[in-house]
Amino acid sequence: MQTQYHHPASIAEAAKLLGGDARLLAGGQSLVAAMKLGLASPSSLVDLRGIAGLDSIRVDAQRVSIGAMATHAAVAASPDVARAIPALSQLAAGIGDRQVRDSGTIGGALANDDPAADYPAGALGLGATIQTDQRQIAADDFFRGLYETALRPSEIITAVHFPIPERAAYQKFHQPASRFALVGVMVAKSATGVRVAVTGAASAVFRCKPLEVALSRKFAPESCDGVAVDASGLNDDLHGSAEYRAHLIPVLAKRAVARALG
Repeated sequence: MQTQYHHPASIAEAAKLLGGDARLLAGGQSLVAAMKLGLASPSSLVDLRGIAGLDSIRVDAQRVSIGAMATHAAVAASPDVARAIPALSQLAAGIGDRQVRDSGTIGGALANDDPAADYPAGALGLGATIQTDQRQIAADDFFRGLYETALRPSEIITAVHFPIPERAAYQKFHQPASRFALVGVMVAKSATGVRVAVTGAASAVFRCKPLEVALSRKFAPESCDGVAVDASGLNDDLHGSAEYRAHLIPVLAKRAVARALG
C-alpha cells in the first residue's frame, strides 16, 4: 500500500488528517529510518514542516519557550537560549551529528521518546511543560515508558516551555557509533528544589531521587560521592552492564554539578 503524503498549512488542518495509522512527520530522523527498515508503514504522513510559527524560540524572564519544529541546531545556535539556560543550549549542541541536528526537532524527539535520547532528560530535569494543541502536560506526567508518552493519538506537540533554573548542566557518556546517551544526566537547581533526570540507563527517562536528596542538602559536586544507584531495572547490553550504568549516573551527575557551578 502506498503511503499518502499531506502538507497541511495549520495545526488544525494537520489534526483533521490524523486517524488510523497516520503518522506525523517532524524532522523524520526516526520515522523515515524505521520506514526504510520496514518497521513502520503508515497509511499517510502528515508533514508539519510547512506550518508557520512552529519553529519559534521565545525567552522571557521566567521561561524559554521552544516551538515543536525548532531544530536541535536552531536551539544550540540561539543566543537567547544560551543566555537563559546554557545547559539546554549545550544539550542540543551534543545531539547526534550535524545532519541530525539540522533536521531533528525538539517536538519529534519528545514525541518519539527514545530511551537514550537527550531531550527527554532536558525536559524532565528542567521541569518543562509540553504544550499540545489540546492541553499542557508536565514533563513528570509525559514520559510513560519505552517509546511511550502521555500523548493521545490525535494530539500534536506545538511547543515546550522550560522554566529558567538558577543553575543547570547536562553531561552524557555517549555511545560512539550512534552518539545517543549510554547514560546522560541533567541536573537543575531552582527555587522549588533540585531535579536530576537520567536518560540512556533504563527503558525510559527517570528522575534519580537519591541524587536529588543528596544535592538538596548541599548543591556541590562532592554531594554525589557515595550515592548508590540501584542497578535493578537498568539496561544491560553489549554497550554496558546495568551495574556500569548505575556507576556512571552519580559520576556524570557530579560532573554536571561542577559544570553548573562554573
